[in-house]
Amino acid sequence: MNLLSITLIGVGLSIDSLAASITTGACSKNIRLKHILKVASFMAFFQGTMPLVGWLIGSSFKSIIEDYDHWVAFFLLLGIGSKLIYDGIIGSSDEMNSNPTKNMLLAGMAIATSIDAMILGIGFGLIEINIWLAMLIIGSTTFLFSTIGVFVGEKLGNKINKGIEIFGGIVLIGLGLKILLEHIYY
Repeated sequence: MNLLSITLIGVGLSIDSLAASITTGACSKNIRLKHILKVASFMAFFQGTMPLVGWLIGSSFKSIIEDYDHWVAFFLLLGIGSKLIYDGIIGSSDEMNSNPTKNMLLAGMAIATSIDAMILGIGFGLIEINIWLAMLIIGSTTFLFSTIGVFVGEKLGNKINKGIEIFGGIVLIGLGLKILLEHIYY
């Protein structure tokens, strides 16, 4: 597999992380560079290492994992999205109760948005590919997209503010539903 193909795969895999990062930025109050880098690092780490996990699992488990990966992603994003909606409903307009840059929330979003990368890694095990180069490109692309996403989300969040947690929760649930429906119908 050539460098261009791996880069295009990295861009495709980064789109879900971009959406989750925009939501994180929009739901965060007073976000700083360290928060942006933290979100981008979580997303890049999981998106970059999941192909290795899939590659190590091997093609013999592909049918088992494919049967459930979309459900895992859906329920993780449904849970995180529901919490954001709940916090948005019970919280006041000046103070956001949830902190989407908490480690557990970030890990949940990062895992949910990188399950496809693990399945792709299983496919990588069937072809000749430099898995380390693929991980580096996928992780770097995700880091870049997530950094931009948090920044854009933070700018949108400051302008919209009221109800942004509800909107963010809806976006994450929608992302989970998209993953679920893509796997069920395609």
